[in-house]
Amino acid sequence: MPSLPDRWQVERFGLGAGEFHALDVVEPVARTVWVSRPPTPALVLGSMQSSEIVDPAVAARLGVDVVRRRSGGGAVLVVPGELCWIDLLIDRDDPLWDDDVGRAMHWVGELWQSALAGLGVTAEVHRGPLVRTAWSDLVCFAGLGPGEVVGEGGEKLVGVSQRRTRTWARFQTACLVRWDPSSILDLLTAHLSDGGLPLARAAGGTGRTVADLEAAVLASLPAA
Repeated sequence: MPSLPDRWQVERFGLGAGEFHALDVVEPVARTVWVSRPPTPALVLGSMQSSEIVDPAVAARLGVDVVRRRSGGGAVLVVPGELCWIDLLIDRDDPLWDDDVGRAMHWVGELWQSALAGLGVTAEVHRGPLVRTAWSDLVCFAGLGPGEVVGEGGEKLVGVSQRRTRTWARFQTACLVRWDPSSILDLLTAHLSDGGLPLARAAGGTGRTVADLEAAVLASLPAA
């Protein structure tokens, strides 16, 4: 394990996706990295999404738990080995804190950009406003928000969401090892006439293992 800047601490979890999302943030908050490896697949809905968008029969057949997070955005399909899931916690007195909700996520994207560069993956941080597509209300990786990370072809590699209070922020990040939208399309009850082709092109996998991605992030944590 790489050495960490003094201000960061790391906690690792093997909880199910629902249990991990439900973890309480204990104050006072120090700079903390939560590394999550859920043992089973789960479809994680955004806080404003209805459970009616999911076909329960397909979820049962595929053995996919359907859970909800407290942050917004579209659904994320979490499959062990196919997605690297890391949360970052800071308090409002941290130099990384920004009162602007969108700009607050830029440093998170820069962290992932640096981590991916260390693994030979060229990536850029999206610093513009939210980019919506026909699928983005349903699927997280179909849209693009501030601080999220794209590859050379514009494909989304890292999704970022945020939950914050007046005293702390929890940034939830997910980096794709591989991207195959067929399973999430099967799970959704809504299907558009384009057959999901734009969704297939919206995101891409890094081709790096979860372990390598985790190590790269820990090695790239900001010291200041």
